[in-house]
Amino acid sequence: MRITFIAALFFSLAANAQQYLLKNETIIFSFDALNGKHVVLARDNDNSYIVYRYGTRDSIEFEYPEKNTDSCKKFKYAYYLRGGGVQNEGMDLNYLYFINNGYKYIIYDVYYAVGNRSGIGIGVTNLKTNKTVTIKGSKKTIKGTITDLRDNNLVGRDEELIEVEDIKL
Repeated sequence: MRITFIAALFFSLAANAQQYLLKNETIIFSFDALNGKHVVLARDNDNSYIVYRYGTRDSIEFEYPEKNTDSCKKFKYAYYLRGGGVQNEGMDLNYLYFINNGYKYIIYDVYYAVGNRSGIGIGVTNLKTNKTVTIKGSKKTIKGTITDLRDNNLVGRDEELIEVEDIKL
């Protein structure tokens, strides 16, 4: 009787946990943030939509946008790549962003050869005050890569690069 109750409780909790990745979706880029949250950028297997999800392991706190065919147009990707290592101050900067309710959400994956610095995370900029809050991610938890967006037309392109001061590594 006790084992039945424990099993029922486990399956009940598992059923209530929200899914970060649906059966028809593939991860583009995901990681755990240092604040204990989970970040997932996913696409439909048919490339018909992209969705961003953020929250705890058991609860999605923010999902953007609605999963529809126009969602890809709501994201913009920008990158800058300069090779040559330390001698040329090489860098690989990758940003995917969207705007929602007066805030700009920037998912980033950056590398600087000088100092061998790199970082992943989310920058959230209040467009009225221009203040940015950075949520750093754990590089050990990365799945996928946003650099794949360089070679496809899934999202729009932008030449805008985020200033280094805006996103603290």
